[in-house]
Amino acid sequence: MTTSELIVMLTHNDLTVANAFEMFEQYNHSKANFWGFKEKPLSTSEMKSLFSYMKKYGKTTFLEVVAYTESEGLEGAKTAVECGCDILMGTIYFESIHEYCKQHQLKYMPFVGEISKRPSILEGSIEGMIQEAKTYLDKGVYGFDLLGYRYVGDAVALNERFIQEVQAPVCLAGSIDSYQRLDEVKKAQPWAFTIGSAFFDLKFSGSDFGEQINSVCDYMKH
Repeated sequence: MTTSELIVMLTHNDLTVANAFEMFEQYNHSKANFWGFKEKPLSTSEMKSLFSYMKKYGKTTFLEVVAYTESEGLEGAKTAVECGCDILMGTIYFESIHEYCKQHQLKYMPFVGEISKRPSILEGSIEGMIQEAKTYLDKGVYGFDLLGYRYVGDAVALNERFIQEVQAPVCLAGSIDSYQRLDEVKKAQPWAFTIGSAFFDLKFSGSDFGEQINSVCDYMKH
């Protein structure tokens, strides 16, 4: 059984924390290899230095763009490229964003479904999201950013069916904040999953951010 990778997000309530650089500096020796944050509110130069620091420690890096217009999504893709980030997560799929990612060898994992607000809410039918994903796969996207636990319907059913039926890397992003949900993630077996706010809110075992990361990494392996 393959272990789903934890992406540590230096974010709280869908926004990057102000002290993200210091947080990474303090906890970069923890067991997680995947790290990322959101496109707001750090400046591009702050994002660039943080991604560069993450790369120095051999981390795979993610920028998750919580934006629903073509122009904002494209802006996010340009930021990811400028910062030397490995994978762009989020944005509503647009051809222009995908083309830009292809031109710059940036892996693209767009959202699927009907998304609104911030923190995000996901609506739409499970069948519709699976079909949408297959359409984007035919166009050559790398994978998908599935806001499973932000779904207004049956999140567990969505996660399991989507991961099973969509043959591509799927990241379950948002609101994984309990061991029960980690058990569900283990069962669904996505390529990766994100945790951000829950670490800041001390939802997992450990007295600090780093101990929780290690607790979750260990839990997913056993």
